[in-house]
Order: sequence, then C-alpha cells, then structure tokens
Amino acid sequence: MPAGGGPRSRRAFRRAERHLVGGVDSPVRSFRAVGGTPVFFARGRGPYLWDVDGRRYVDLVGSWGAAILGHAPPAVVLAVRATAGRGLSFGAPSVLEHELAERIRSAVPTVDRLRFVSSGTEAVMSAVRVARGFTGRARVVKFAGGYHGHSDGLLARAGSGVATAAIADSAGVPPSVVADTVVLPYNDLAAARRRFEEIGPTIAAVVVEPVAANMNLVPPAPGFLRGIGRLAADAGALVIADEVITGFRLRRGAVHPEYGLRADLVTFGKVIGGGMPVGAYGGRGEVMETVAPLGPVYQAGTLAGNPVSMAAGAATLDALTPSLYRRLERTSRDLAAAWTERAVAAGVPDFHLARVGSLLGVVFGPGSPRTYDDAVAVDRLRYARFFHALLREGVYLPPSPLETTFVSAATGPAAVDAVVRAVARAFRGMGRGA
Repeated sequence: MPAGGGPRSRRAFRRAERHLVGGVDSPVRSFRAVGGTPVFFARGRGPYLWDVDGRRYVDLVGSWGAAILGHAPPAVVLAVRATAGRGLSFGAPSVLEHELAERIRSAVPTVDRLRFVSSGTEAVMSAVRVARGFTGRARVVKFAGGYHGHSDGLLARAGSGVATAAIADSAGVPPSVVADTVVLPYNDLAAARRRFEEIGPTIAAVVVEPVAANMNLVPPAPGFLRGIGRLAADAGALVIADEVITGFRLRRGAVHPEYGLRADLVTFGKVIGGGMPVGAYGGRGEVMETVAPLGPVYQAGTLAGNPVSMAAGAATLDALTPSLYRRLERTSRDLAAAWTERAVAAGVPDFHLARVGSLLGVVFGPGSPRTYDDAVAVDRLRYARFFHALLREGVYLPPSPLETTFVSAATGPAAVDAVVRAVARAFRGMGRGA
C-alpha cells in the first residue's frame, strides 16, 4: 500500500504521534481505514488543498461538508478577520448571535427558537436532553449506522469513524448509559412499527438523519421518514432531525420536510459555521422554552455563540443563493455520471455511486447500501486502492469507505476535469475483474 503523504507529511506524522493520541485529533484522519500515513495540509483555496510537501489536491472532503463554498472564500475570510480584530470571545451576548439565528430561522420556519453550541455533537446531545425534559421520558430511538456525535448515549451501532474501526460501541460507555438507547434498522419501517407497539409510551424522542451520511451515503426509502414521524407522533414522542450534515448543504435550510418528516427539534452544524466550530439546536417554541433560563433543562457553553463563528456563518449563509445550489447540483450530477461512465468503460465490476445533491457515496460492492449492514459489507480493500490511486493523481477523497464525498461550490470546470481524468486513470489501473 502506498505511503500516503509525502516525506514532510510522514515526518509531521511521526512528530504528531509523540504528542497527540494516534497522531491525530479525530480517528478517521489517521488513514487506518485505507493504509499509509495521513497527508498534512498547509493551506487551502477554492477547491484545492496544498500539503506540507507543496503538492496540490482537488479536495472532495471539504472539511467533512462544512466548506460548501470551498476553502478561504473571500467574503467569509473578510468577515472573520474583521470580527477577530474586535475580540475572539466575550462570554457574553453579541448581536452576531441573533443575526445568524435570524438567517437560520428565516430558512427553517418550523424553528421558533434556537440555541448555539460549539459542535454538532453538543447540538444533538442537547436536543436529546430537551426531548427527555419535555416529555418526562427516558428512551431515545436511533438507527443503526446513524452517527449523531460522540456523546455516550448515542454511541450505539454508530457509523462513521466507529464503524470504520469495526467497533460497535465505544469502550468507556457503561451499559447503563445506553440502556435507554433503542437501535433500529434504518429504512425498515416495519421493524420500527413493531418496536413502537412494544415500548411507544416510554420513548422520549426519535433521532434520525434525513439522509444517512455517516455509513457511506444512504437515502431514506420512500415513505420511511414520513412513517417514522407518524409513529413518533402517535406515541407522544418527539422527532429530532439531525441536519448537522444535510442542513444548508442540500438546500437553503433543512431538508427533512422534503421527505415528509415533521420534526419537533432540528440540529445543525458544519455549513452554518462556514468552517468555524459551531452547532445549533432549535425547534417548537413550547419545547425550546424548557431550556434554561426559561425552563428546567440546563445547557450552557463558554464558547457558545462565539463571535468569529457567528460572523463566518452569517457570511456563508448570505452566499447560499438559489443559483449556487443549482451550480452545486449540476457539478455533482456531472461528476457522478462521469465516474460511472469511466468505471463501465474500464470494466470495473461492482462500482456504484450514490448521489443526493452535492453528497456522493463511492461504493465497491454488490450495490449501494440501504442499511448499516450493507454499508459495513462494502469492499474496503478496493476502496483503499482507489483512494490511493486518486491521491497519487492529486485528488483527496475521504480516507474511509464509510464516509461521504462532498462537492463544493468552488469545484469548477478545471477541478472537475482533473478529477474525471484521475478517476479514469485509477479505474484503468484497477482493470477488468479487479
């Protein structure tokens, strides 16, 4: 297997291993799923990243979806610089908080009130606490392969980095903590119906990604999300739509209503921070008014509503026009079609590419996943070969077969052409019967 990063990246990794756990601050960055040593990046601009060895890559990770405008978009950088010059953090209210909140609420009318936090993990963790406080119930339903951050109670059959490492649950999470977490198969409405018939009155909330994007890319089956919403409503449980990835990525606002899902609470992250650390949760007024200082559900954060993050988020959301989303859709559609055509031309078997908007799911296996079990059964070795083939060609894919590939608005014709040429060469190298 190729080394991955160049000589300076390898030296940086050896140094990092002396100070950081595994040499990284998030497991999927370690390249354990694809082999070799990680690439260390020095800068980014538009659709490109440059590593510490000076090599340029077309970036199809995009800070895991946060960089919807590409790297260092001028308007966002200008807003960050201006805000940072006035202070990095106040630990007190600033007008930037409600200005970003107004932008989010105008795009998601079902959110009456919201609260900013510092990460998607915090957003979902807080939403679950609010749902339990509002309903007076303990149980939370999630779906196998759904990754909702690394809070203890939701690390049960999670996707993303947990699934990549072949760990069903994290060590350090006592059984008592996940005892009230009920895990159901994604896209299986009949299984959900049976479980709700058994324990419906004890369920506080159902938390679900409208499009599952942490076990590769798994769209909801027709009627699945609508059915889940009805089951929850009939049981008196709340619905938490986890839109940390999909929110403002697939459209301006939330995407769950397009699938027929009515959510009581919605969580956001990634795009709404424009690349800065951020999360948010919000929903129906009567539910959100249980949060302190108005109600008994406590949640706080020293850096919540950080002014630099708020400014970056506002500048990003201001750039998300209908024409930008049309451009994203066109670029993603063209990329997906070209990749599939090149695979067929090269005679590469069992290659599939799922797409939902600017989210792409690259799969080597008998078909695109519909469930968590499908996702973990993909051919990881072939993905690793493909990953390194593209890395050598100057294209950076997610270093895990269970992650989603992201296209940015900065991915213009030159970058698209470079990616398509690299994919064609990679497929030719894999050859027929590979």
